[in-house]
Amino acid sequence: MKVLTNIFLVVSLAMGIIFMSIYQPEYFYGLEYDVRVINGFKNNSSLPLVIWCSSNSGDLGGRALQEGDDFSWSLKTSFWGTSHFLCTMKWDAMRRKFDAFKVPRDLQRCSLFRKCSWLVREDGFYFSNDEVYWKKDFSWL
Repeated sequence: MKVLTNIFLVVSLAMGIIFMSIYQPEYFYGLEYDVRVINGFKNNSSLPLVIWCSSNSGDLGGRALQEGDDFSWSLKTSFWGTSHFLCTMKWDAMRRKFDAFKVPRDLQRCSLFRKCSWLVREDGFYFSNDEVYWKKDFSWL
């Protein structure tokens, strides 16, 4: 009787996993998010905002963003919840590293539209999940 119970539990678990992977694959393959970093400087002149981003799974490379330009990418969260994208920003003599996407922090605050947007200005870094309402997250220093 105990063997039959164990077999039933294993088969039920396997069926549940198969069912979820077919009908709700995001729980196994990760949720997809869009991340966007925008140069929001007002008087950028000829100095670009330089950005270089990497993740725990690879390097996204760098860009030189003129006023109004953006750098964007899509990602899928990992099964283990370790997705992390770190960017280094440089403008003139100022330099700052920041987490453009990090699972524990961003699963909830980016969740409605699965969009994490950053607007970089002279006075700091602003976050939005809809690109309508921006909230200052931190300063350059």
